[in-house]
Amino acid sequence: MKLTFEGSYLGDRAKLPPGATLECKICWWVYDPAQGDPQWQIPPGTEFANLPAHWSCPQCQGSADQFMVVHEDR
Repeated sequence: MKLTFEGSYLGDRAKLPPGATLECKICWWVYDPAQGDPQWQIPPGTEFANLPAHWSCPQCQGSADQFMVVHEDR
């Protein structure tokens, strides 16, 4: 049995909605596709699903599968 938690995409980038903002569950750093990631030289507008396979959290080096989708009230 695989346990899941709210916001988890379980490392399956195909499950991510377009424009998804994700938060590192280790250090709480937020990846916003509108901002990109200057440390990794990821340009603004890059979807989380399109980040390179070797990308990791710029703050704690947690892997991409350690990120959770941020659900915003709209």
